[in-house]
Amino acid sequence: MNDDDPAELLALLKAEHRRLDAEIEVMRGAGNCDPLALARMKKRKLGLKDQIQQLEDQIIPDILA
Repeated sequence: MNDDDPAELLALLKAEHRRLDAEIEVMRGAGNCDPLALARMKKRKLGLKDQIQQLEDQIIPDILA
């Protein structure tokens, strides 16, 4: 992986976000999940979402500006 390529980093962050989403759904489906672990996963997922948005803002130019 090239650390300088934001597109590659974006793809990795999106994959991690999807993986966390799937894990959260599995935990919810289990019924007896640890609420603290679930909250931590959700917080991590939101952090990834913020990082993804920042990278997308860097990659995709603002055409209205």
